[in-house]
Amino acid sequence: MECTSLDVLRDHAVGCVACPELVAERNTVVPGAFPAGARLLLVGEAPGAQEDESGQPFVGKGGQLLNRLLDQAGLQRHSVAVANTLKCRPPANRTPTRAEMHRCRGWLDRQVELADPRLVVTLGGTALSWALGTGLRLGDVRGRVHAWRGRSLLPTYHPSAALRFGPNGAPMAALANDLRLAAATLAELS
Repeated sequence: MECTSLDVLRDHAVGCVACPELVAERNTVVPGAFPAGARLLLVGEAPGAQEDESGQPFVGKGGQLLNRLLDQAGLQRHSVAVANTLKCRPPANRTPTRAEMHRCRGWLDRQVELADPRLVVTLGGTALSWALGTGLRLGDVRGRVHAWRGRSLLPTYHPSAALRFGPNGAPMAALANDLRLAAATLAELS
């Protein structure tokens, strides 16, 4: 069935059983949050434990940091679309497998088509691989805007990496700078 709206797509995604290991371990599917008219889409890796419990993306510690950094950049979380490359939590928060990424790819690709954001910000290496393919290093492509599928793409670090390296670490500074670049890019695209 062709998903012709984000609501229809969400309704279908929550019933997905394509990855048996994920289905067995998950509490819920986390399809993402897509406020009407969102011009910015943030794409992370996969839901964590708190996201799996709540059904909402980026609500744990990484999400709290993301909210603060968005606010500092002049972006309001309630007006930003947020999704992950996987819609289900991998066991023990492990990195998604290539097979899982392949099976889940269609959901996110269709969300991008339907939401039609002007700018997509990939958070971390897994989201970068979804957007630009494997073999790229985040450090080589982050910090600048790339043309991508008729829109703009900005790769940056995942909030969890910023937390791991601490408040004075390079990923924290890069993520903050890149979110400011995202806000400036959106202003230019308007």
